Amino acid sequence: MKFWSQAPWALKLVVSASVLLPSLFLIPLPPQMWTALPGRELVAQSLELAGGIDWTTASVDPVRTLLAITALITPLAVLFIGWKASRTHLITLGWLVVLLGLANLAVGIIQVLSNGATGLFYPENPMPGILFGTFANRNTTGLFLVGCLAFAAMLPSPPQAGQAALPARVIICILLLVAVLLTRSRTALVLAALPLAGLFFQVIGQRLSTGHRRHRANGNRKWAAIATGALTLGAVASVGLMAPGRIGEVVDRFQNDRTDARAYIWEDASYAASRYWPVGSGTGTFDDVFQTDESLENITQRRAGRAHNDYLEVAIEAGAPGLLLIAAWLVLLAWLSWKARIREGRWIAWSGSITLLAIALQSITDYPLRNQSMLAVAAFALVILVRFALLQREAEP
Repeated sequence: MKFWSQAPWALKLVVSASVLLPSLFLIPLPPQMWTALPGRELVAQSLELAGGIDWTTASVDPVRTLLAITALITPLAVLFIGWKASRTHLITLGWLVVLLGLANLAVGIIQVLSNGATGLFYPENPMPGILFGTFANRNTTGLFLVGCLAFAAMLPSPPQAGQAALPARVIICILLLVAVLLTRSRTALVLAALPLAGLFFQVIGQRLSTGHRRHRANGNRKWAAIATGALTLGAVASVGLMAPGRIGEVVDRFQNDRTDARAYIWEDASYAASRYWPVGSGTGTFDDVFQTDESLENITQRRAGRAHNDYLEVAIEAGAPGLLLIAAWLVLLAWLSWKARIREGRWIAWSGSITLLAIALQSITDYPLRNQSMLAVAAFALVILVRFALLQREAEP
């Protein structure tokens, strides 16, 4: 396979570890071993009542762990297939992701204008006036749109676009920003600053590198600036007509001083992590083990389902090895991003870096990578980063 023969050893190592770690929880262990693992007392008592302790896995729920492993099929497929694609095709696929973001906006406009009465894919989670697109979680919707914004802002324009490339890029970025706003996701709105900052530095860098040729294009840039400004004003006016008051509602969410319910989940989840530390309870088992440690004063009619902090959830499920694996991924991504600075396609590579950074930051208060679509987007962003950060030139088909 091309990935295993060409990918840097560090990437192959962390990818292999990401598959191996959850698989280790499925290895059958004798009673003397698994009962000595932290947090297995309730499992041992249950098996005794059911007829006796026997060999079992380190995971407290091997079925859920197996399900968690199968979820890795999607990102691995994207990684392996993306590694075989040419860089030209990867850029085209990046614009396809942007089109999917605009498609989510189109669906979301119906959801917003109908106040949630029409167009919802998951009506069991009613939030009138919120843009969900095709997702069930508005935070995930917002994060996906931030990734689309990164690609729209930093990928090279298709050759077919011609002189319309600049105004089209501006309009697409504005529409994606509007979509992020309509999700009313505070984290997504803050994270949207990352691709905008990337675009700003890209423009500055390009202007500095082409300063000696600037006098040749002054006229063209003047008209491009006028067209871009006119289209921007038109887009902003359209937003004002379509969603009056939405900006104020988002600002109100930032100013809301009520205690976030996630703080109570984090308190109980921290205790659960200490119960199973340093081994963990098994990948994918959070929902089962958390209910054991949930405080009575924090119980509501709804189940937490997730820790709303993926780092904390990994600490519960995979313990110290899981956190070390996350650290290895973060170090690898930082190294790849640093390597990209000397490559011709650094801005393309950094569109992947920004997308992955946004995912890592939102994971502090949410669980974006527990979603198959976002796993695919993350894998694609990784392919973009690696392929443009490390490869100098390649023969295109």
